[in-house]
Amino acid sequence: MDPVFVPFSDIQGRLQRGLVIPAHPLALTAERKLDERRQRALSRYYLDAGAGGLAVGVHTTQFAIRKPEHGLFRPVLELAAEEMKRAERRVSYSLVRIGGICGDTTQATAEAALLCELGYHAGLLSLAALAEASVDALIDHCKAVGEIVPLVGFYLQPSVGGRVLPYDFWRRFAEIEAVRAIKIAPFNRYQTLDVVRAVVAAGRDDIALYTGNDDSIVADLTTPYRLLHQGSVVERRIVGGLLGHWSVWTQRAVELLARCHECTQPGQDVLDELLGLGVSVTDSNAAFFDAANGFAGCIAGLHEVLRRQGLLEGLWCLDPREGLSPGQMEAIDRVYGDYPELNDDAFVAEHRDAWLNG
Repeated sequence: MDPVFVPFSDIQGRLQRGLVIPAHPLALTAERKLDERRQRALSRYYLDAGAGGLAVGVHTTQFAIRKPEHGLFRPVLELAAEEMKRAERRVSYSLVRIGGICGDTTQATAEAALLCELGYHAGLLSLAALAEASVDALIDHCKAVGEIVPLVGFYLQPSVGGRVLPYDFWRRFAEIEAVRAIKIAPFNRYQTLDVVRAVVAAGRDDIALYTGNDDSIVADLTTPYRLLHQGSVVERRIVGGLLGHWSVWTQRAVELLARCHECTQPGQDVLDELLGLGVSVTDSNAAFFDAANGFAGCIAGLHEVLRRQGLLEGLWCLDPREGLSPGQMEAIDRVYGDYPELNDDAFVAEHRDAWLNG
């Protein structure tokens, strides 16, 4: 059967209101095989913490799950979809299912078809494999994938495999009907602004903007972008986050997003306290993502937090060369001590056994 769009029902409305969407890590055994029990436990943690959905098969999940020697892309997507379906039986709303899409057009369209088959609502489209492609070629690629599954655009920073995408690309990308949201993650204020400007210029007020800028989460969520469009000032906001950083301390992330939404309501001011909290979040992210070493230990750093909480057994990545950088463990120790209000260790401790054994 040909793949078709998954009905969005209230999904688009929920995306536009703004959600916490963790980028899902990969739980492995010491033999670097999928640890299904802990993989499911991670999903249960995020959903019980209040996440509005999950992003699976993305950078934090490790792109290598697609390699034939691992064969984990479909199994990992299936596990997360099962846990979201299970969680929906307890709540009165739909959880947003986003799956990562990579590779050239042949691979990307095949992955898009799989997402549809498994009931995912949209694909987070990485363009890293098209590093030398022209803007025309990139747009043709995006349109081909968008004919199969709704799209979440993805501006991934070059230091972890992305590429610089000019304003012209984003302006044309925003005109593709299948685009539902954009994850803005260049870790660059100029490039972040390029995306927002392009969406405004395209007149697409239905495209939800999400931060992936783990280095400026609170600033992104509290900044009004006021831009001129057809003679009038249009205000757009980044409404939620699809973040690797939010794969740890997730309950606090849900609380943080609610505070950011509250302070941006009419008649409210952005509080100094909230902006100061943003500095603490960024400092913590620098330790987890290993900013001091060019983000070399970004996945292992997240694994270390989850290991401390008992959700993962170890730091193992599919690539045995991936691990913590020198000094990174000490940096994580420091932010744990400096910002105890940011962790959700007590919440995890209360529910961990149920998540692991449910």
